[in-house]
Amino acid sequence: SRFETCWPALMKDSHGVIIIFNPELPSHLKEIEMWYSCFVQQQPLLDSQCLLVAHHKPGSAGDTENLSLAYPLNKLKLIHSNLEEDPEDVRMEFMKYFRSLIILINESREREEMSIIS
Repeated sequence: SRFETCWPALMKDSHGVIIIFNPELPSHLKEIEMWYSCFVQQQPLLDSQCLLVAHHKPGSAGDTENLSLAYPLNKLKLIHSNLEEDPEDVRMEFMKYFRSLIILINESREREEMSIIS
């Protein structure tokens, strides 16, 4: 993509990655592997620092709720967002995800401070 030159700047010091995709597009399912590889594995971030969001458009077809992703994507937290039906559910999942990131950041900061002291 023409934005690839910007990626290192985007990734610098990032604590989390949220990948939003359309589960009805087979091309998206291939692309999220590339995003995961570039933005999570190469950083490296923990899998728990990545959130996958399968976004369902209003009136979208099909049985994509039972989405089964291949390894290594199947290790990631996956939520389904359908803002018409259940926006509150998505909000709660985002809050959980941000909370887990904050805990991770605080833990690594404490480790850094301890290593400076000792």
